[in-house]
Amino acid sequence: MTGNLSSIKRRKSIPVNVGGIIVGGDAPVVVQSMTNTDTADIESTVKQVADLAQAGSELVRLTVDREDSAAAVPKIRDRLMLMGIEVPLVGDFHYIGHKLLTKYPDCAKALAKYRINPGNVGFREKRDIQFSTMIEVALKYDRPVRIGVNWGSLDQEMLAKLMDKNAQSVSPKDIKEVTREAMIQSALLSAERAHEIGMGPEKIIISVKVSDVQDLIAVYQDIGSRCDYALHLGLTEAGMSSKGIVASTAGMAVLMQQGIGDTIRVSLTPEPGGDRSREVIVAQEMLQTMGLRSFLPLVTACPGCGRTTSTVFQQLADKIQTHIRTRMPEWREKYYGVEDMNVAVMGCIVNGPGESKNANIGISLPGNGEDPVAPVFIDGQKSTTLRGPRLAEEFQEIVENYIVRNYSKRTDKKSPQ
Repeated sequence: MTGNLSSIKRRKSIPVNVGGIIVGGDAPVVVQSMTNTDTADIESTVKQVADLAQAGSELVRLTVDREDSAAAVPKIRDRLMLMGIEVPLVGDFHYIGHKLLTKYPDCAKALAKYRINPGNVGFREKRDIQFSTMIEVALKYDRPVRIGVNWGSLDQEMLAKLMDKNAQSVSPKDIKEVTREAMIQSALLSAERAHEIGMGPEKIIISVKVSDVQDLIAVYQDIGSRCDYALHLGLTEAGMSSKGIVASTAGMAVLMQQGIGDTIRVSLTPEPGGDRSREVIVAQEMLQTMGLRSFLPLVTACPGCGRTTSTVFQQLADKIQTHIRTRMPEWREKYYGVEDMNVAVMGCIVNGPGESKNANIGISLPGNGEDPVAPVFIDGQKSTTLRGPRLAEEFQEIVENYIVRNYSKRTDKKSPQ
């Protein structure tokens, strides 16, 4: 885990240790994700957790919704450990979490954190008992919790009370504003109840998630000014493809620019047969383009225009980007600081040489209608000229050699925390 790079002043929050990953305080913003497999299907869940961890997810959440799922959790954790994957697992509980955590202690111990939804942890007189049971289990095994309030599963009794009170006011507020207040009160009152049972603030993360960008910004700005708990950011349902990416970035980037947010998830709906790891990559790219984290070398590539040799340029940019992402897990294990490297892949002579000189390594194609003859710049100086059908492969070799020469070899075999 690399440190913050930007000068954004972070909101002060109490740090929480989640299986060795620090969320909040001065720690970098943490990327997390969630599986969409049936947790009881051990093989498919292990594979997806491994894929998410390989992509860079630092916490992975699992649905624990029934007894088969709870029984599978320790087996999933053990299989992952045998594979050398130590990513902390988070249990997502709704309705019967109190029963599952008490009946399956191995599940409770295998998880690094429990997610509790105050809106469905119990109803009426059962609410306090069932919530208290989950907190007591967390205390028994020294586990933190996320008190996660969602717009779509909000405590209806609390909402009704606030709506009635608002209706009687001489200056009634907008319904959305009242709903946001209900979410905040639900989260903070639940945290207060956890304190009464014996849980300290260093064991609590809070989220108040909605599906609308403007509501997301408003509710987190409000709760961020009213508590110092670590905050988890994310839209409940961001959507598919570009819509999900744009919505997530539009909401979370505004908040993180204001220093609000300690851990994030980009809740993308995968395309049919799509890769679940896409949400991890989007979260990383969001943080890196904001200057908050470094995960892998940035590739600057021009969008292409009538001046570029489109097919050659596009193929080259795609090959280089794919090569870097494929090689990054090994590079990260071997070399310090390689994630800070900048690579430029440019399509013509207008901006190409300048952008290439500003990168650690840059390549600039000559433009439309010309043979692919491309000068390569290393640390601002022209190094060589590549041409011919193996241009991409030769440039990849230059990148590999640059890393070996310029980044110190690791000796501890672990990525920095």
